[in-house]
Amino acid sequence: MDYILDGFRQALYLIFTFDGEVFNAVFISLRVSFTAIIFASIVGLPLGFLIAVKNFRGKRFLVTILNTLMALPTVVVGLMVYSFISRRGPFGFMDILYTPTAMIIGQFILAVPIITALTISAVQSVDAKVKETALTLGASSRQAASAVIFEAKLGLLVAVITGFGRIIGEVGAAMMLGGNIRGVTRTISTAIALQTSMGEFAVGIALGIILMLIHLVIVALLLNTIFPHFQRR
Repeated sequence: MDYILDGFRQALYLIFTFDGEVFNAVFISLRVSFTAIIFASIVGLPLGFLIAVKNFRGKRFLVTILNTLMALPTVVVGLMVYSFISRRGPFGFMDILYTPTAMIIGQFILAVPIITALTISAVQSVDAKVKETALTLGASSRQAASAVIFEAKLGLLVAVITGFGRIIGEVGAAMMLGGNIRGVTRTISTAIALQTSMGEFAVGIALGIILMLIHLVIVALLLNTIFPHFQRR
C-alpha cells in the first residue's frame, strides 16, 4: 500500500512541476486525437445524416455494420493500417509509419463508425413532423435539413464527444502505428503502458490522472455549459 501512496505523491509532484516528459505525451495525445476527431466529424456527421434521411436498399444492413464497427478492436485497426503503410505495403512509399500521421489515420478509422452510427440514431430520433412542418411552411430541402440538424444537435455533439473519448485513451493502434517514440509519437496511453512496465509507477499514475481529468473536463463542460445552453435556446 505504501508504494501506491508514494506513487501518487510523486505523480502529483510531476504534474504540478510540469514535468517535460509527462506533458510532452499529453500534448502529442491531444494534437493527434483532436486532428483525428476533426476529420472523423467532417466525414461521419454528413454520412450519418444522409444514411438517416435516405431510404435505399441495404440500409438496415449498413446500419448494423456501422453499429458493429463501433466496437472495432484497436489492434485490428493498427494491424490493418500497418499492412498498408509499411515499407512492403501499397502505401509504403509515403513513409508515414511511426509518425503522428499514421496514428491520426488509425484513430480516424476508429472514430468514424462511432460518429456515423450515433449521428444516424440522433437524426432518426427527431420527430418526422419537424421536416414536414418546415416543408409545409415553404422551406427548401436544404432549410428543412437544417431544421432537422438543429433538433438533433445535442445527439450530434454527443456523437463527436463519444468518438473523442474512444480514441484519446486507445493503446493498440497508437503503439503499432506510432512506435511509442519519445517526444514524437509517445501518447498518454502508450506512455502509461511503457512507464508502468519499466517500474516508473509515478509517471504512469501522473499520466493516468491527467487522462481522467481530460475526460472529466469534457463531460463537465458538456453537462454544465453546452447542454444547458442548447436546451435554453
